Amino acid sequence: MAAEQDPEARAAARPLLTDLYQATMALGYWRAGRACDEAEFELFFRRCPFGGAFALAAGLRDCVRFLRSFRLQDADVQFLASVLPPDTDPAFFEHLRALDCSGVTVRALPEGSLAFPGVPLLQVSGPLLVVQLLETPLLCLVGYASLIATNAARLRLIAGPEKRLLEMGLRRAQGPDGGLTASTYSYLGGFDGTSNVLAGQLRGVPVAGTLAHSFITSFSGSEVPPDPMLALPARQGPSVDLATRVEAWLERVCAHLGLEVQEPHPGERAAFVAYALAFPQAFQGLLDTYSVRRFQVPWLASVPIAVSNNIGEEELAQLAQEGSEVNLIGIGTSVVTCPRQPSLGCVYKLVSVGGQPRMKLTEDPEKQTLPGSKAAFRLRDSDGSLLLDVLQLAEEPPPQAGQELRVWPRGARESCTVRPAYVEPLLRLWVQRGQLCEPLPSLAESRAFSQLSLSRLSLAHRRLVQPAQYQVVLSEKLQALVDRLSAGGRP
Repeated sequence: MAAEQDPEARAAARPLLTDLYQATMALGYWRAGRACDEAEFELFFRRCPFGGAFALAAGLRDCVRFLRSFRLQDADVQFLASVLPPDTDPAFFEHLRALDCSGVTVRALPEGSLAFPGVPLLQVSGPLLVVQLLETPLLCLVGYASLIATNAARLRLIAGPEKRLLEMGLRRAQGPDGGLTASTYSYLGGFDGTSNVLAGQLRGVPVAGTLAHSFITSFSGSEVPPDPMLALPARQGPSVDLATRVEAWLERVCAHLGLEVQEPHPGERAAFVAYALAFPQAFQGLLDTYSVRRFQVPWLASVPIAVSNNIGEEELAQLAQEGSEVNLIGIGTSVVTCPRQPSLGCVYKLVSVGGQPRMKLTEDPEKQTLPGSKAAFRLRDSDGSLLLDVLQLAEEPPPQAGQELRVWPRGARESCTVRPAYVEPLLRLWVQRGQLCEPLPSLAESRAFSQLSLSRLSLAHRRLVQPAQYQVVLSEKLQALVDRLSAGGRP
């Protein structure tokens, strides 16, 4: 499997971005002669984040990029040899040197999909030793990306469709990789852009920015611009001396409002003039506070207002109220650090080996896994609204639109029936035995898909506080397998 040759390749995770116990288990599989046993793992989460009823699936592009470049280099193998027992058979390290993901198959939710507890974000199958080694890096790549995308989607729902949202949390992020991930997946979740220039270069996220106080305070007022003339569009007349024009306009506006002209600090005026000369078509003025009145001055109506300053969900709700004159909202810490819930809590669990289902049995029902290779479907009503997601064994025929289906809600004592108008397969085949099956959507396409996905969710499920919980159910055959294995029966 050749490494992907694109600018993003440098950002892919490396094989040793993992936990040591993955390597010790790999040694155990190899020593037991089971390295090449065919196995399947599922990556999923158990609870929706932030007390909500949905999550957005994200990170698939990063996972595919990682798989396509997966190869242990000599330095990687030498380091593993230094941390594993000194009597480890050298043949094991030769086995590691030959590893790649040419035998790995991945099914996954498309990026931007609505995701719910227990429904796999990824299904990863292939040689047992290899797919075990993939656990930690895949969890790292999917969990944070999905958390950020979901957090951004919640903020977008609060802001509404009209406000522009700018992610500007790089300086507050958990390191450069966290910053790049946050900038990328906040855009997927519904933000309009980022201040992170590297995210623009590597991921194609639209970049935008304001200016800092240091620019304003760096001017004393004695500075003389080399060329004070501002070129106007041809239809508006010849170039003007901007500093002189600023003073004239200040007097004119204050006179119109019946206010006494208050002379600004010379350095502030010089700073704004200098910035306007540098960006005549994209001028921004930095104000710590503002007070807006409905002035009857036509040109003021076209001035956009951008705000930032530690904005979270509560502050955003106030800024998004009807009648708010704010156009752009910059959000940093609360989007990149997810302070309400810092981890999605994804898990990666074995569901089959050698074609035989495997199940984790535990006294905690929430941590009990669902055995066997599975398919997942989303059932919708005649108006397109979502009814529920159903998990079934892969060999079962898919549900049919218009036909009654008997299912088991998770943890329920009795089954129920549902008759869907539409049936949507959820898990698509992206990588088959190391080969990419179809082009991955662009980040912009995944962003558009995430907004479409959210629009199909009912208002009750979309509520951010005390939402209705979306149902994930099991087919009768899958429920019967769970019951049999739970009772100690053989597959």
